[in-house]
Amino acid sequence: MKKTAKHVISDTDRDELRPQYDFARMKGRVQGKYYKAYRAGHSVKVHKKDGTLKVRHFTLAEGAVLLEPDVQAYFPNSEAVNTALRCLIPLVSKNQRQK
Repeated sequence: MKKTAKHVISDTDRDELRPQYDFARMKGRVQGKYYKAYRAGHSVKVHKKDGTLKVRHFTLAEGAVLLEPDVQAYFPNSEAVNTALRCLIPLVSKNQRQK
């Protein structure tokens, strides 16, 4: 009877990239290269083994916001965006009450 080795990968291990995958040093990298096309929507074509073709069109989900590259440079994640916007809410509300 052969013993089989079990390799368990935790959720934290799955989220980590190996050091050799340093995308910051990648040549030709352009952040936000496809954001305009993505905002407009995109189609995915799936060619099935039986010869049929399935085409699906995707657009941004309701409530989703796509940041332009110059703005995105200041916000590394959703939490940073939400924190900044929460700081602006009292200012916007105050200005709207004065009108």
